[in-house]
Amino acid sequence: MPPVSNAREELARHKQANVMLARVAGSLYWMSRYLERAENQARLIDVNLQLLLDFGHVTDEQLKAHWLPIVRSSGDEAQFNELYDTADSESVTEFMTFRTENPNSLVSCISNARENARQVRDQISSEMWEVLNDAYHFIQGADAKTVWHEGASAFYDQIKRFSHLFQGITVSTFSRNEGFEFIQFGKYLERADQITRLLDIKYHILLPSASDVGGAVDTAQWHAVLRSASALEAYRRYYVADVFYKKVVEFLIFDDSFPRSLKFCCQEMDHFIELITESSAESGDSAAIERFRSFLEKLNELSVEDIFSQGLHEFLDEAQVEVGSIGGQLYSTYMYFPPVDLQAEIRFHQQQEQQQQGLAQ
Repeated sequence: MPPVSNAREELARHKQANVMLARVAGSLYWMSRYLERAENQARLIDVNLQLLLDFGHVTDEQLKAHWLPIVRSSGDEAQFNELYDTADSESVTEFMTFRTENPNSLVSCISNARENARQVRDQISSEMWEVLNDAYHFIQGADAKTVWHEGASAFYDQIKRFSHLFQGITVSTFSRNEGFEFIQFGKYLERADQITRLLDIKYHILLPSASDVGGAVDTAQWHAVLRSASALEAYRRYYVADVFYKKVVEFLIFDDSFPRSLKFCCQEMDHFIELITESSAESGDSAAIERFRSFLEKLNELSVEDIFSQGLHEFLDEAQVEVGSIGGQLYSTYMYFPPVDLQAEIRFHQQQEQQQQGLAQ
């Protein structure tokens, strides 16, 4: 019978190993999600600033109708209302770019991505760390707001370049192991969530009256939706005709070759779910995984007409729930290790060992 002290040490080592693996996976996952979120936010802000320039003079009410839905899409409207009296170009862009009180601002996202990377500094390549560190110092620098005021578009382009560079370096320098799987899963989950929010901003909240559908403003807004997803050129290659709202929705939801469409992202999520569950000792929640795969099968069977019959907003809500649900399930299974009373567990283990020794005697 092994000594109780050895059993105690083995239990401690086992607990510490599980905690370490969960923390590494969680940090890599959130590092990836936060940087992807920053890129999406930068593109969304930049496109909508340019869209207002196309419209020329707009009233205060039109500005509010333009910007407030974008704040709502991130779930930060209550925080925004505490800080600002009205939603306009200056207040919303500042809130979504520099305010640390906003957990989804660019400065918050990049800071959180860097902090998660710092916690697993020995797990990522030096090149990955350098990009995140450069992005952090760029947006935290004393002249960041000066650069922003002098050329907002160039400022947001730089944020996007940091993200693109990081993703390219990750693919080129990170070993294809469990860590890579969590990085990629986090990236595609964030993309899937963001594309549903982007479509909901336009169709459910900014939807014009029936007489405006197909008009100049409506068409310009759907162009903006495509540009916000970096999808305009890809859409043009697929649909030679003019931008039409049903075709835009169809492309951004169902196209299985465009890397930001909902279907593509869900397929990639499913691929990495399979790799994560196969390489882990934890089995995961098979019911949650099957539920997500049922949703993916539904995506394969639905048409854009089916979605509009159901209601686009209702479908997008369902998609957000399914994507968030599987993300939460994998996080709780593989990336979250609840705090434990290690001493209490050691005492319990000691008691079991002593009972076994007594029975053996």
